[in-house]
Amino acid sequence: MNGSVGPMDVHLCNAYTLALADRSPKYREILRGSALNLPDGMSVMWANRLLHRGQIAPRERVRGTDLFLNVVSAGNDKQLRHYLLGSTPDVLESLSNNLRQRCPAVLIVGSESPPFRDLTDGEREEQIERLTKSRAQIVWVGLGTPKQDFEASRLARRIPLVFVAVGAAFDFVAGNKREAPMWMQRAGLEWFHRLISEPRRLWRRYLFGNARFLKAVIRHRKDQ
Repeated sequence: MNGSVGPMDVHLCNAYTLALADRSPKYREILRGSALNLPDGMSVMWANRLLHRGQIAPRERVRGTDLFLNVVSAGNDKQLRHYLLGSTPDVLESLSNNLRQRCPAVLIVGSESPPFRDLTDGEREEQIERLTKSRAQIVWVGLGTPKQDFEASRLARRIPLVFVAVGAAFDFVAGNKREAPMWMQRAGLEWFHRLISEPRRLWRRYLFGNARFLKAVIRHRKDQ
């Protein structure tokens, strides 16, 4: 990735993402208009196979954390310039340190933790200026779903960079949260691991989100 590759917003889609898109036309429009959507979750893979039998569909899931680390590692030789956007200052510091330990040659040209509220018009313009001046090539966006997807789309319309919404990858790589064991990931139970790790924060997401996702899959299956 030498120089500019043009604007691109990349989204990692799991069951919760698609449940929200099923409910929100605005969010659905964001994903449909994106440069690339990747299946992040075994349930999404299974739904793809059910709904698109006989068609070419992704054979493997793409986890945000794995994509993040693989691209950072592969970008060392090409001197790929990274920008970290999201989370808290403490998490960003731990994230940057851990990335440099894993990949000593990684080029992190900037990082910022935006306020949890919506940015003002002036703050958005200042952010655009910082990103442009950083000469980053890829911006990793970890603001939580669905905010990170809206922001990646918005920024890609303004700056010719690659913006990747990577969900909880910042927390995992920073060591702030524990990832599910591999057997749970392969069995499609990563959501359950996250639920028991943060029940008060995530119970609504998985109780209502998973139900809506299943309902949407059944509806689309009947419409075929």
